Amino acid sequence: MILVILVMPVFTFLSISFSGRYLRFMGYEVNYVRNFTDVDDKIIARAGQLGEDPISLSRRFCEEFHRDMEFLHCLPPTVEPRVSDHMPQIIDMIKQILDNGCAYTVEGDVYFSVDKSPQYGRLSGRKLEDNRAGERVVVDSRKKNPADFALWKSAKEGEPFWESPWGAGRPGWHIECSAMSAAYLGYSFDIHGGGMDLIFPHHENEIAQSCAACDKSHISYWIHNGFVNIDSQKMSKSLGNFFTIRQVIELYHPLALRFFLIGTHYRSPINYSDVQLESASDRAYYIYQTLQDCVEVVGKQDDPSQKEHIPTEIVDCIRNLNDVFITSMSEDLHSPVVLSAMSDPLKTANDLLHTRKGKKQGKRIQSLAAIEKTIRNVLDILGLMPPSYVEVLQQLREKALKRAKLTEDEVADKINERNAARINKEYERSDAIRKDLATLGIALMDSPEGTSWRPAIPLAMQEQYAFSES
Repeated sequence: MILVILVMPVFTFLSISFSGRYLRFMGYEVNYVRNFTDVDDKIIARAGQLGEDPISLSRRFCEEFHRDMEFLHCLPPTVEPRVSDHMPQIIDMIKQILDNGCAYTVEGDVYFSVDKSPQYGRLSGRKLEDNRAGERVVVDSRKKNPADFALWKSAKEGEPFWESPWGAGRPGWHIECSAMSAAYLGYSFDIHGGGMDLIFPHHENEIAQSCAACDKSHISYWIHNGFVNIDSQKMSKSLGNFFTIRQVIELYHPLALRFFLIGTHYRSPINYSDVQLESASDRAYYIYQTLQDCVEVVGKQDDPSQKEHIPTEIVDCIRNLNDVFITSMSEDLHSPVVLSAMSDPLKTANDLLHTRKGKKQGKRIQSLAAIEKTIRNVLDILGLMPPSYVEVLQQLREKALKRAKLTEDEVADKINERNAARINKEYERSDAIRKDLATLGIALMDSPEGTSWRPAIPLAMQEQYAFSES
């Protein structure tokens, strides 16, 4: 079965990324279209401020976007159309809407007539009379209805333009998406994604104009992601309270950021905070370290793939994770439930790895191999599987050192200083060194082989995290 998806390049990329992986895992052939709006009012205004060509500016930011998507392990689309390359398709759709009597021209502009769309508001639940002039709609006395929206805008001085039957100009924002989706997916397709803020007016207008162009137009499912909030306010450029992906991954591993983002259901708002990112990074380290430990122990055996049955309790543990994974992902991509369900098999693996009882358990090696393989498969479908456990663990350590403003050598010196204090029975000094490092997010671990360290949530943040979880 072929599944076709259109998505706008906003935070929806993440839900579409692991939904695409999951759908392919379930046997679907996925046709994934991610379109770029490289011509609109904001781009033109920004290009004017910078003294740059709008198309060139858009192209530059599209390339930066691609880099961010690669950092976050997001799947590339099947096709990635841009508005500037699809003017013929846009103009043809506007012609069709005019021919069907659902639009009108005014002095080189073309407006869609919402009065010709009896089901306008079906997606958002808004009524046409709610769309008062000046609220979300541009006040223009030339419109037949204040809620009418532009399909084509006549050329203005200094702006890019294309020739059309209505004169030189450029398309309105809404028509661009409808024309490109129809070009690559047809008028009916399975999934359309975007941010919650696009439900109205953008997606509502998309439905209206697509149906006006073709009465067979239909989208089976709409996926709208929640906002990323900071202090309960939507993250946005207009409020000046936003961080770029590039800024975040300066201090946190991209996979830790991905853990953080899919730790909340995609339709729900995400509250951005350093505490939550530290928690996600700590969880990622724990998972990858556990799996690396499994690989090391299994790899020491001559024949780790012995075809002996693993214990019933291990079979049940693995089956439960697989069942939760399928059920939760099939029920509107409930990734947080899947991440939580990994806790039991991870704990079981650590018991087998490190406890006296676990090390004596029958079929221990086969059990560890089975658990590692199962969790690895889940992580792979969620887009959380690194090229190697060793590599990602080292990278997570490097990020932790950067946040702590320490070097590996400085931590080693502190460990040596603490070892000397313990030998001299200066236990208060020893404890103080441990606490100083823990305050910076560096946890010391003592074992018969010596003292090592791992990244951890800084002490002060641990209290904040415990409070937020309560």
